[in-house]
Amino acid sequence: MTTLAKEIHNFHLMFARILLFVFTLYSLALFAQQNQTDVCLNEDEIRLAELINNFRKENKLPPVALSVSLTQVAKTHVYDLQTNNPDTSICSTASWSNKGSWKACCYNPYVLHEECMWDKPKELTSYVYRGYELSYYEERIIQVDSLFALWKTTNEASEMLLTKGAYHDKKWEAMGLAIGENYACVWFGQRIDSKGKPPSCADLAKTQLKINATSLVSTQSNDSKYYLIYGSFSNRNDADEAVRRYRNNGFKQAMVLEKASKIRVAIGVYDNLKDAMAAKEKLAPSFNDAWILKN
Repeated sequence: MTTLAKEIHNFHLMFARILLFVFTLYSLALFAQQNQTDVCLNEDEIRLAELINNFRKENKLPPVALSVSLTQVAKTHVYDLQTNNPDTSICSTASWSNKGSWKACCYNPYVLHEECMWDKPKELTSYVYRGYELSYYEERIIQVDSLFALWKTTNEASEMLLTKGAYHDKKWEAMGLAIGENYACVWFGQRIDSKGKPPSCADLAKTQLKINATSLVSTQSNDSKYYLIYGSFSNRNDADEAVRRYRNNGFKQAMVLEKASKIRVAIGVYDNLKDAMAAKEKLAPSFNDAWILKN
C-alpha cells in the first residue's frame, strides 16, 4: 500500500525542532522490542496514538486499539530504516533492507511490492493478518505534534488515518507505532490483535523493578548480578551486532544474556540493585527504556 513518501522531505523541515543529544544511539533502542513480552510505547508514541484517535473521533470514527504485534513490527522497521537506510535512491520509506530476519524489498512508486508490506506482521509476529503502513522521514529530530500536523493536512496520510479515499474499504481494528530519531511508522490491521495492548515503557520498567526488588528480598544469594538491559532480540546475530555497537560507543560491559529462549543485551552489570539503579539514573535521556534484570 502507499506510504507518506520521502519526496515531501523539503516540506518536513519547517516542522523540525533542534535538540541536543548526548548520545545518538536511540535507533538501537527501537530494536530493543523484538520479544513481544518486552514491547512498550514511550511517551512520544503514546502521544501520537492519542492524536490519531482524537482525529478519528473528530471525524466520527471509532478509536483504533493499540497492538503489541503491530508495535513490534513498527519498532523493527524504524530500527531497520534508522540503522540500515533501505530508503535510498528510488526506494521509499516502506522499503526493508536485507540485514534482518525479514524479506527485503525496495518499495517504489514504479514497482510496488505490496506483499512485502502486507506480510511483515506474520513474518515478524504471531499476527497472521495483513498490515498497512504509514511511514515518515524527517532530516532533523522528529517532533510528534508537528509530524501529526503534517499528516492531517496531507491527503495520502489523512485518508489512511480516516479510512477514506484509497482506504475507504478498510476498517482498522489494530494499530502499532514506533518513533525513532528520524523515522516514524504507524501500522494498521483489520483484525484485533490477540496479544492485546502494549504497556507504556515507564510502566514496564516499574513492573520489572518491583519484580527485581521482590526477588532481592526473598533471595540472599551472593552470586546474584543486576543487569542494565537495553535490547531484546529474536536471534543471536542481531544481539551480537548490537553489543559491538554499544561497546564502540563506550559501553564496555555490553554483553548478550541468553536464557529461557530469550536473547537480551545488557549495557552494564552490577553486584547490587542500588548500584544498578544509580547507573540507570546516569544514562542519557535517549536510554529511558532501559530496565534492570536480576539474574
